[in-house]
Order: sequence, then C-alpha cells, then structure tokens
Amino acid sequence: MLGLPHTTEVKRPLPKAQLFKRFDWTASQRERFDAEVSRLDFVNWISPRTVPAIAVGDEVKEIFVVEVSLKSRDFDIKAITLLAKHIPQRIVYVLRYEDKAILATYHAKLFTTPWRVLEDIILPLSSLTIDAVWENIVSSIGDFTIEEDKSLTEQIKIDEERNRLQRQIDALERQMRSTSQPRRQRELYSEIKKLKSLL
Repeated sequence: MLGLPHTTEVKRPLPKAQLFKRFDWTASQRERFDAEVSRLDFVNWISPRTVPAIAVGDEVKEIFVVEVSLKSRDFDIKAITLLAKHIPQRIVYVLRYEDKAILATYHAKLFTTPWRVLEDIILPLSSLTIDAVWENIVSSIGDFTIEEDKSLTEQIKIDEERNRLQRQIDALERQMRSTSQPRRQRELYSEIKKLKSLL
C-alpha cells in the first residue's frame, strides 16, 4: 500500500475502545468518532530500522501509517483532527472508504489530499533523513512547497499568512466592485494595493 517497502508493513489493530480510554474525550466526541470510523489499523512503520536507506533524523525518529476505515465517504474531518491532536507521533492517516482514500496528516494543522483511488496513491520516501521524509510527506499532502532556508513549521505559518492576506484582498475586491462611490473605490484600491505588496 502507498508504494511503501514491504519491510515497513506491520498491520496491527488500534481498538477504538483503547483510544476512548486513553484520551479524555467527551461523550459527544466519542459518539461522533464512533459514528464516523469503523476501525483503525497501524499498517506501516517508517524508520531507519525498516528502511535502512533513510538516516536517523534530529527531530523525527519514526513515522506511522494508520488506515482509518470510514463508515461513509461523507465524513466529518473534525473526528480525524481530534484523533491527530491527541496522538503525539508523526502519523499519516489513510482515510479509506471502499476503494478510494484521502491522505491526512497533522503538523501545526491538519492537511488532506483530495479523494483518489487507493491503488494510485504513493507516499514519497525520496529523502536521506527521516526528518526530510516527514517534510516531504507533509508538503506533498498539503500541496505546498517548502522555500529554501525555511523549516516546515515556518513555511506553514508563511502560507497561512499569505492565505489570510489573500482572503482579505478578495473581500476588499468584492466590496470595491459593489460600491458606486468613486472616493470609496479609491480607498479600497489603496488598501488592496497595500495588502498585495505584503504577499
């Protein structure tokens, strides 16, 4: 699965009851999670022990792949966000419904891919250290590029700020189109220009 080496395969169940016992979730959170997810399994363990070509990282020691069997394709992503926030390990979630899947991972925030046929999904392992493998996985799932001299966390913050600015610009442009007062249009244009210079 995911084009990962056979040496990484583990296939170990992760009982929902065990999660509920371990985490301090409210009754409604447990019910929502139980309504969304039918089962969880650890399916891969990526580490220098299971992939000898990858060196030990400074921050990341191992990456797990957890297959989450969903009860419906129309699921609430909050259930996975809740799970990801409570498990401190680096994990790639394969959210599977029938023969299709979404990849999800959490690093500062939750990133997901669009739905694809599971057989066509490949997880990139093309790096020398496990730290770099994790960065590549997160940026691949999040569909962004890490700029030179930036850490993964820094890049996520930069991208979030750019997205926030772009949303502001879009809102101001809508305002500018809807107003008929030339003075107000000039003010809005000036604000838009200032925000665009920050992008």
